Amino acid sequence: MERIDPADPVAAPALLADWRLVHNAVIPTAPLSADEVRERAGRNRLDVAYADGTVVGCSTVRPPDEETPAATVISRVLPGCRGRGYGTALYERALAHARSLSAAGVETVVLASNTEGLRFAQARGFVEVERYVLPGDTVPFVALRLDEGAAAGATATP
Repeated sequence: MERIDPADPVAAPALLADWRLVHNAVIPTAPLSADEVRERAGRNRLDVAYADGTVVGCSTVRPPDEETPAATVISRVLPGCRGRGYGTALYERALAHARSLSAAGVETVVLASNTEGLRFAQARGFVEVERYVLPGDTVPFVALRLDEGAAAGATATP
């Protein structure tokens, strides 16, 4: 991978468009507008990954909030770019940041139809805690929590 850049709405607003492109490609059931991405960038850490000058993935780190004391890590890689280690690089960077935000654990969320994403999360020690469907959607999201004991023994790479 060439680089992972923070999609800061002030310092690097153009990166928000690349983050949005990946998000909407990987999660077509819940596309975000440019305004929604700017709003998320104000409260979450958004990163964008590039290889050979082309966007290949993105990640989100949500800090703990009133609903959950855990930080949330989400890594997304465009389908045609998977299996090359981009997801691992994004995940490891996001996980390090998430751990600096919360001692109460780490969670992730994966669209249920993204079987590759679910396998990726489970291979790193995440276990399913619930499934939910957003209003107006039909495909559930899967919420998973990192089992630190399982994560220590995980060796799979995408």
